[in-house]
Amino acid sequence: MASTESVNLVTLDNLDEVWPRWDPADSNHLYALVDMGSNGIRFSISDLSPPQTRLLKCLYQERAAISLFDALSESSAGGPPLFPDKTIALVAETLARFHAIAVNDYGVPPDHVTVFATEAMRKAGNAAVMLQTIEAEVPGLAIKILHPQVETLFGSLGARSAFSRPKGLFLDLGGGSVQMSYLDTTGQDADYHIHAAQVGRSLPFGAARLIKILEHDDADFKTNEVSKLNQGMKLAFARLCETFPALADEAKGTQGIDIYLCGGGFRGYGSMLMHNDAISPYPIPAIGSYKVTGEFFAKTSHMLEVNTNFKKKIVGMSKRRRAQFPAIVTVVEALISAVPRIRSVTFCAGGNREGALMIRLPQEIRESDPLDCLQAEASLQSIVDILSSALPADYGSPKTVFGLGLGRLFVSKIWSDIGVDTLDHASAALHSAITEHPDCPGLSHAARAVMALTLCARWGGSVTPADEQLLNNLRALADTVNPDAVFWAGYIGAVATILAKLAPTVQDAHQLGDKVQFRSTVEQSDDNKGFQVRLNLQVVETALRGIDTRDLISHFEQVGSQREQDSSKKVIVDISTLP
Repeated sequence: MASTESVNLVTLDNLDEVWPRWDPADSNHLYALVDMGSNGIRFSISDLSPPQTRLLKCLYQERAAISLFDALSESSAGGPPLFPDKTIALVAETLARFHAIAVNDYGVPPDHVTVFATEAMRKAGNAAVMLQTIEAEVPGLAIKILHPQVETLFGSLGARSAFSRPKGLFLDLGGGSVQMSYLDTTGQDADYHIHAAQVGRSLPFGAARLIKILEHDDADFKTNEVSKLNQGMKLAFARLCETFPALADEAKGTQGIDIYLCGGGFRGYGSMLMHNDAISPYPIPAIGSYKVTGEFFAKTSHMLEVNTNFKKKIVGMSKRRRAQFPAIVTVVEALISAVPRIRSVTFCAGGNREGALMIRLPQEIRESDPLDCLQAEASLQSIVDILSSALPADYGSPKTVFGLGLGRLFVSKIWSDIGVDTLDHASAALHSAITEHPDCPGLSHAARAVMALTLCARWGGSVTPADEQLLNNLRALADTVNPDAVFWAGYIGAVATILAKLAPTVQDAHQLGDKVQFRSTVEQSDDNKGFQVRLNLQVVETALRGIDTRDLISHFEQVGSQREQDSSKKVIVDISTLP
């Protein structure tokens, strides 16, 4: 890294001084980032305007297929590898184009445009020449080289950005390197991210570098390098366990460790797992928040076989990623060997760019729940409370839209487009829930499945024949979260249907409780294989005028009857008038 020490090297020590911070008083909250990664150069423009700052809303993104790692060539003098002149010129032209899009087309303030580089630029003997050429092409453009610890910090914070309070190992696999750190956002350490980056490790075994090693003619060289990767992973994990007692306890326990993976290499492996998922075709297209068990994650041999023999397109995997897949699997196997028990693995949409934005934010925003931003309409909470009262208080916390923190988002859609045919609405609900806000932080695949099923039930639950398989696959996904999740989705959807019929429009949400009230209890069956919910609906007499109560009750007839495994779950409805 000697070649870049004098040119804009960002370390944990100088991060506060050299990395721009977000200012709520700014008149313009647009930020542009360019990540000069080893496998490609990624450009994005994000809107950090309050009150939705925490969502890191991306307005534009583009990837230039320039592999800086592949471009490096050995120096004839035997020194560090060098970038060819044509690569330097192409990178400068590409950054000039990105800068023009940001500043001229989108109006990003020039001081809100940041370019940062990682492993390939750290290795290059002529990195300074690259930076000088870019500076000549785009005067004043801020270009920074990330120290491995800062890259570890950005990667982990970027992956962490998609969740509210995650806890586990965080790894980022790029083209030139792989980083490991541990984040515990549930503790009392306000600087957990900095401490994790200080202890975490960056290993020079990214997918682009490692595939060259695996294809090397020298078998001894290949064996030695893979051994270094395996030992590096084990040492990195051991060092984290020594520093963080909670991780050490998890490593010794029987439940296992939760792992969060980001970076293009790991996302490629996640896409392969999704392609081979037991729920097929997998109903949610986004790789972000895709979660698997440690057992399924470890099926590396089968994934390699599929990569070799399956000749058609695999969603989420480019030709380059498939060519690098043996290297990706080698890193995955090193991880599996290093960590004794893996409970779950979650693939994250975020990475260095999201982390570079997260670090700008004040702690109170960075650590807030992103779903609070997505559901900003606090006035809807009174309707959430009314619907929640229909759940039996003595039945624990089943996996529902309310338990998943999506109550206000669900309520906001109960009355939307109420004039549309219910069959069209039921099918549309499935698609909107799994595609809307594609990379929104906080929306896990489980949450999307439960939301889709609940909204579908709100509109009667009958979908077009073309959507039957999608409906069944979403139910299968919900089953992996909780065996009763599908039932409660249908139940809450039916309650919402009744509420919308009794109150066709909501002018004052706070007064809705004076019109409709719910109470319920649940009784377990004698064989403990099912249960019976008794719902008491109380309505003011004027709201019932002209309504056949049998029609209201009929909305619950389908709840628990559409699948054999739910047939032992029943709903009994009693309707009375409020005094």
